[in-house]
Amino acid sequence: MSEGNKPALRGLYAITPDGIGREILFTRVEAALRGGASIVQYRDKQRSAIARAEIARALSALCRRFGAGFIVNDDLALALACAADGVHLGDVDGDLVAARQALGPGRLLGVSCYADFELARAALVAGADYVAFGAVFSSPTKPHAVPAPLSLFARCREELGVPACAIGGITADNAPAVIAAGADMIAVISDLFAAPDIESRAAALQQLFEGKQT
Repeated sequence: MSEGNKPALRGLYAITPDGIGREILFTRVEAALRGGASIVQYRDKQRSAIARAEIARALSALCRRFGAGFIVNDDLALALACAADGVHLGDVDGDLVAARQALGPGRLLGVSCYADFELARAALVAGADYVAFGAVFSSPTKPHAVPAPLSLFARCREELGVPACAIGGITADNAPAVIAAGADMIAVISDLFAAPDIESRAAALQQLFEGKQT
């Protein structure tokens, strides 16, 4: 995606896993894109800044090939440097208003709101394009996260009118309930990237959104 042409905020939101080699990472992300993932978020808590920059540029180009959105987790400067479609920030990842200004109107700002609807309201005021609630189920990535009730998604749609992403322990089995509750996107790590056939799993998850009214 190019600046000024934001990706659709609907469907499978694939988040990259930690702890795998870069070539394996590229192969797995490409499989997810072939399966139809709408957005890929690059989340990397282990590599050096130089390595993350190289990987982010490669993933950004890969996502453009497939017409998918590319988001960088937690690092505004990296998102801008690698021509990402946007950045996703948590509650300790910097000032949201400043991030909105730096991104400009053509790039996305996503914000983690955990189980707190008032955080979502504040994020929208600061200029967020979408908010994320979670963990909706127990998650190996963040095992101590406060559970986020599914009722947050309907409330977000009714009161805020901004797309909402569900994250935390989402699988092909429980995703239908999350989507039915009103989630516009489902963020998936383990159930996608640890699947024996990543492309097929991505296709199955993306297919859950087909025919669903927005």
